[in-house]
Parts: sequence; C-alpha cells; structure tokens
Amino acid sequence: MKKLGLLAALTVLSACSQQAEESKDTAATPTETAAPGPAANPGTTPGSYDVKMADGTVASTVINADGTYADIDPTGKTVKKGKFAHKDGKDCFDPDGDEAEECWSLSPVAGDGSFTATNPEGTTVTVTPKKS
Repeated sequence: MKKLGLLAALTVLSACSQQAEESKDTAATPTETAAPGPAANPGTTPGSYDVKMADGTVASTVINADGTYADIDPTGKTVKKGKFAHKDGKDCFDPDGDEAEECWSLSPVAGDGSFTATNPEGTTVTVTPKKS
C-alpha cells in the first residue's frame, strides 16, 4: 500500500515537472500583441457626468450606487430622475412616472474617460466624467 502511495506521488510530481518545463518553453517563445485600442465600455459607473448635447449645451447626469439617477439641466435644476441599469451593453434610464425606459448605445471609452451615447432615435451626446 505504501508503494502504491509513493508511486502515485511520484507520478503527480513527474506530471507537475513536465508542465513546469512546458510553461518555461512557452514563455520563452515571443508572441505578437495587438496595439491597444479604445477600451470597451462596460457601462457607466456611479458618479457625476457632464453630458454635452449636439448644440453644445452641457447638462449633468448623476448615477448613484443604489441604481438611481438624476438629470440636471444647465441651471442646476433636477429635470428627471428614476432608475438606472446597464442591460445588453447599453445604459438604460427608466424615469419616474409614465415615461418609458430609454436605453443608450455606448461607444468605446476614450483615454480621458469620455464616450458617446446614442439613443434609439439617433440622438448622440458626449459623456465625460466630472473631475472631483
């Protein structure tokens, strides 16, 4: 029985040793890497964002960690609030009241953290995280 246990242990060690040698060989082989592109957009995270409209007007959206949001106009007045979720690669805003949920398609994130968002009607805005 002791011989069988020793044989099993040696077999495991031998297999581990072979895997380690293969790993060394694989690591020594150079591989091509693609140039980094824009980061995929995993969805908007909680925080405050400037939202620039096509006409240049800038408003704000605040996304809270509890899954709610508030849209604030350029004068600082809250004009819309409701629930926020990231679904099927889109940011979805479900305003309080009878208004229907609207989901926005997102572009890849730029180096400065900004991205564009486009609603189903084709309206596109530029979203930039506010600096703290």
